[in-house]
Amino acid sequence: MKKWVAERKLLYSVKGSDIRSELVIRISEPYLVEEGTVNFELSEGTAGCSVEFIGLKDGVVFKKRNEHEVYGVDSMQALQLAVDIEPALKRLSKKYNIFFPCGDLYFDEGDGE
Repeated sequence: MKKWVAERKLLYSVKGSDIRSELVIRISEPYLVEEGTVNFELSEGTAGCSVEFIGLKDGVVFKKRNEHEVYGVDSMQALQLAVDIEPALKRLSKKYNIFFPCGDLYFDEGDGE
């Protein structure tokens, strides 16, 4: 069972709609990557983190599921790469308006596109 160490709750709506739904993004604690579980050569200390987007239909954020693994040379880099959710949110902002729970837009007009 994964332990989630960071979470952000947002709201989203399809552009042109006033209906808002919850979007939860969470990051797992770093874990050591085991030989044979990835298709690249490991060095000692290679770590990964899971990034999960909950609330959107599967395949909207990432190719098949809205969860993916991020890898780094160590746990610090894996965590650093995992928490950089801005590129994924910017891609989503082409189809969705994204809001903080207070109702403010996540991106200023034009920032997300």
